[in-house]
Parts: sequence; C-alpha cells; structure tokens
Amino acid sequence: MRRMSSAPIIMPASLMPDLAHLKGVRVIAAMSGGVDSSVMAALLRDAGADVIGVFLNVWDYSREDVNRHGSCCALEDSYDARRVADHLGIPFYAMDMRDTFRRDVIDPFVADYENGRTPNPCERCNRFVKFGALLEAVDQLEARYVATGHYVQRRDDEAGMHILKGEDAGKDQSYFLATTRRKQAERILFPVGHLQKNATRELARYYQLPTAEKHESQDICFIPAGDRIAFLKREGASAGFREGDIVDVDGNVLGRHQGIAHYTLGQRKGLGLPNGPWHVMALDGVTARVVVAHPEEAMIQQVRVGDISWLRTPAEGEYLSAKLRYQMRPAACQLNEVGDGMLQLSFEQPQKPTAPGQVAALYIGNELIAGGIVIAAR
Repeated sequence: MRRMSSAPIIMPASLMPDLAHLKGVRVIAAMSGGVDSSVMAALLRDAGADVIGVFLNVWDYSREDVNRHGSCCALEDSYDARRVADHLGIPFYAMDMRDTFRRDVIDPFVADYENGRTPNPCERCNRFVKFGALLEAVDQLEARYVATGHYVQRRDDEAGMHILKGEDAGKDQSYFLATTRRKQAERILFPVGHLQKNATRELARYYQLPTAEKHESQDICFIPAGDRIAFLKREGASAGFREGDIVDVDGNVLGRHQGIAHYTLGQRKGLGLPNGPWHVMALDGVTARVVVAHPEEAMIQQVRVGDISWLRTPAEGEYLSAKLRYQMRPAACQLNEVGDGMLQLSFEQPQKPTAPGQVAALYIGNELIAGGIVIAAR
C-alpha cells in the first residue's frame, strides 16, 4: 500500500537496498513493533521476498504497573507489529519465548549483579533468543533467513560474509552482535543498516506504516521504568544487597554501602565520598566490597576476554581496534591468546574501566570480526 495524497512522498532510489536476490526467498521478519523493524519488513516485501512477520513474546508485562507502549517487546508492541503486518499484507505470528528469555537472559542478569558483574542483557537476548531460539523456529517455517531492524550492514563476496557497522554512526548496533556465532550470522539480514535514522522515518511515512511516528525507548525491556534496584530485589537478588565497605586500592575503608548491586564499574556519580572524584573499579561479590580509585588510577590497558565468537579471523598485519562499551569509539589494540579459549586485548592508550560481564567487540576498520565477554581488566 502506498501513500495516496495530493503531494505524495517520492522515495529516493538511494534509500532502497539491493534485495533483488531475495525474490521468492522465504524470510522471517523479526518485528519488535518499532519503526526500524517495520520498515525492514516493508523493504523485504517490496523486494519480492516471501515474508513472514514474527513477534517474540519474552516477558510477562501484566506484572508491571507501568505503561509499556513504545518500548521493546511489550504487549502493545505486539499489537503494533501485527498492525504493520496487516498493513503490508504479510502473515504474522507471535512466538512465546518467555521460558527461553528467563533462562538465558533474566536469570544470568540477576546472578551477575549478585556476583559483582555488570551484564549486557541485549547481547544475551540477541545471541540466545533472537538469533538462537528464533533461528530454530525459522527452520520449522522452512525459511532461509531471519531479518532484523538492527543498524548493521552485511556484505557477501568471494571471501564470504562480512558484518559491517551501520551507515548511521550514531545508531550503529554492531556492538550488540559481537558475540553472534558465525553460523547464526550467515542466516541474518539487516535491510535498514544502510540508512540514516531520519531516512528510516521517511520510508515509514512513505509506506504509511502505523509505527511511523512511534517513539523509541532506552529502557531495558524487562525493567520498564529503569528501576534496576527494584527489579533485582523483586527477583530475589539478596546477595547483591549485603552491606559492605567501600575501600580504595590500598584497602583503606572510605565508607559503607548497602549492596554491590547499587554500583557498576566505572561509576563516578552518587558515591558520596570525600576527596573525590572517585571511580568504581572493582566489585567483590564474595567480600561485598566496592573498590574505588581516582580517575588516573582507574584507567585500564589490558582486558581478558572469554567466550569468543569469530566472524572471521584477522590476517597478519591487519589493524585491530576494540570497543568495550556501546558508546565507546573503537580503540587500537593488540590481540594475544592466553589459553583456555581466552584472549587478552592490550590497548595502545589507557581506557576507561569496563566491567566483567560486558562485551568486547573487535573490529578491522568498519568490519566486526569477533567479540566476547570481559572476564577481567587492569
């Protein structure tokens, strides 16, 4: 369906990705109810793909006393995804992934905060739910690919598949795909990765999508109001709320705290300590200690990474860089194997501290080549 008005919107050819190879190919469109995945589904349909829309129900929002409209994967978003599918004239299914999400995202999230780690739930959701359990379901629907609304680009050539940063540097989401297995990535498409965010909105209006003006949420999807502490307490993370000491790097006690779950590595606000500024540089789940340091002492230069996923191996002499946080600019580093399937990243310049449980994403230029989970940093 196209916009019919006295002044129709003309879609520039530059906004259309080259999807001609998907004509007649069955593709599962992972629809979150947001504008990005809605446009993704529309582009696939226009390319002649055999598109099936799928929404993943991952959390029981009836237990939350808040308005979830406009967030990720809530009940209202399921309605929006279905409205878009109806508008585009494609089949639509909602899949119950709550047990998988509980096992692979929620339970590890709670355990990490009890043990002094800072988890990345979006990474785990991508790896285990969207690109894990969903790909298994895709086989039942006899589809070749899953497509998402991530701002990531894929390029295939004689050397194989390459995953590149999104064209919109401010929206690039390749960091969250860093731990995706290669066999998973080979079956994933990113039809909006070549777009700027404003162009995605333009296309949504062109297609007259019900989600064209929908706002985005920055909340973690299962923590509706952003109240992580209330969520952890409700989930029974008692070990994360044991009182303990706040100490400096020499072990001198500077104050007391109400539980390590209140803190994240690198945190500098809300510490309430004299002679600052201070940064949190370690959280000890055994002793319930929060270790702080002055900014110059908190910087790190080496990071140990485990659970490595390789999209491709670097060739000798290729220039490597890494991101330890989503908003971080990739920094030059060297890579060394340290045994037990772990790598050590050595940065050329000191970096702000990162937390065990966070993602380390490796790049060669704009290409994502690998990723893993931070074990330790110093």
